[in-house]
Amino acid sequence: MKKNSVKNTRINSEVMRELSNIIRTEIKDPRIAPITSVTEVDVAPDLRTCKVWISVLGDEKARNDTLLGLKNAEGYIRHELANNLNLRYTPKITFLADTSIEYGIKMSKLIDEVSNNDRHHQ
Repeated sequence: MKKNSVKNTRINSEVMRELSNIIRTEIKDPRIAPITSVTEVDVAPDLRTCKVWISVLGDEKARNDTLLGLKNAEGYIRHELANNLNLRYTPKITFLADTSIEYGIKMSKLIDEVSNNDRHHQ
């Protein structure tokens, strides 16, 4: 199976939908921030591994606590994923922090500052 095949794209979106649902409704760990979203999922073509990018609204501590809580709940999450999806294998999940939204907000603020400074110096 090629990396960007239709089947792989469909599996990625199904796993992403299910993981979002499991994290939002099933996990009761207090370390996991209330506004946690799955931004991207990359299931390997052999279905053995899965990288999951998580975006957390909050500071560095909230992000680290959320990732730790998700790593501790990985067994339960895999079990629920296996129950909800009919895949040959249930992939081993690796949770990663997605800082792209945070980076975008930071860049937007910097651009606003530069444009405001330009207006004041004209």
